[in-house]
Amino acid sequence: MIYDYETGKKRIEDILDNDLEVIEQEKLPKDENFTFDNAYYSWVSAIFVDIRNSTDLFNNEDKEDVSKIIRAFTSEVIEILRNDDYIREIGIRGDCVYAIYTSPKKIDTYNTFRKAVFVNDLIDMLNNLYVSKGYSEIRVGIAMSTAQELVVKAGRKGVDINNKVWIGSAVSKASKFSSMANKNGFNRMIISDCTYINIIDKYKELYGDKAADWFKKHNDSDLGYFYDCSIINKAFDKWIKENT
Repeated sequence: MIYDYETGKKRIEDILDNDLEVIEQEKLPKDENFTFDNAYYSWVSAIFVDIRNSTDLFNNEDKEDVSKIIRAFTSEVIEILRNDDYIREIGIRGDCVYAIYTSPKKIDTYNTFRKAVFVNDLIDMLNNLYVSKGYSEIRVGIAMSTAQELVVKAGRKGVDINNKVWIGSAVSKASKFSSMANKNGFNRMIISDCTYINIIDKYKELYGDKAADWFKKHNDSDLGYFYDCSIINKAFDKWIKENT
């Protein structure tokens, strides 16, 4: 038998009848705190970095070149996103690299956004190097979204096949925004309204009220308010121009 449905029915009833504790706290804990008997409701920020028109790119390059382009892209985006005590998940979905962080305070959201800024500069460095080696440039959409998210350990209890499921707008919006960024007139970066609210005061503190002009506000009937921008790290940008 492919599936023991009688035993399966019993497992479903056990899950539905079990008391599950939803723990609401600002900071999302690390993996070892998640069980099949709890869930967490916490502030998180998600970054998605998605290659535009990847099908055309991959069809036009030979297999060796495609492998090198993708490997360089994923390697360095992951390097920027991974090194953080607040990271809670990082991975690759097709031609997209994503990372999810706990962000209980405004400064945590700002620090996470700075990673997206470094990725923005990284794409310029990558493209300079790609062209110098005779490869095609890549176009990328970078997105970030912040929200309170219900996070549940899901999978098959007793079997080493499980993962966290993110239920809310942070991850879903970041994914959607990354597919919108850097096309149809939008800049390379798109952030949610909540991300903007959490970072703009810090930007004004550092650069004055003019910083608000760096973000352009939009509204979507399904996604709500969001902002596009193309913020850079000046030191990184200067180094790219001088060294690649």
